[in-house]
Amino acid sequence: MLSLRNSVLTCARRSMKLGMITSLSANKHTLPELPYEYNALEPVISRDIMTLHHQKHHAAYVTNYNAALERLQAAISKNDISGQLNVQKDLIFNGGGHINHSIFWQNLTPDTTEPDAKLCAAINARFGSFENFKTALVATAVGVQGSGWAWLVYNKNNKSLDVTSTANQTPILPADGLTPLLGIDVWEHAYYLQYKNVRADYAKAIFDVINWKDVSERLSKATA
Repeated sequence: MLSLRNSVLTCARRSMKLGMITSLSANKHTLPELPYEYNALEPVISRDIMTLHHQKHHAAYVTNYNAALERLQAAISKNDISGQLNVQKDLIFNGGGHINHSIFWQNLTPDTTEPDAKLCAAINARFGSFENFKTALVATAVGVQGSGWAWLVYNKNNKSLDVTSTANQTPILPADGLTPLLGIDVWEHAYYLQYKNVRADYAKAIFDVINWKDVSERLSKATA
């Protein structure tokens, strides 16, 4: 998890490694298009949830991240160290929201997909079986206090898969030794209109629309 004690410039450099930032001010980030229609994931995720989630929530993270970058650039131009540090929390929150949701949309699909042989082997090696993995990830999602994310990650330090969680919109970054492969958004806006307060039902149901091709490709890139 990225610590708020890290410098704001370190945060920016880490985001650059993900290809999310090309300049602090020259290039505006934009809301990515979904690779499917808003109703494509029904009945698992409703059209209403997808529309609000993408057009309102993700869009707000992009807008606020661009604004935070402008404030950072202004503080840098004035050699205002306090201003640079003050904007860090907004960079992490909104930049993290942009990164996390950009992964999330790609992690989902209306099509039937399966983990490739490499991902299956990694899951079995770490968790013993796919069902054990699913149980672990669902439990992690349910166990997030308040808002946040549950993740399947590749740990480069021990060359193994793991499940973990992050609070709010804190992103998982390569500089931390972890590569995010699959994320489950457990902010209430991701499920409450449909699943009410039963987060476990949402966390279990979302497995029916996971894009295992995307998850498999992320693992292949992480281990290349």
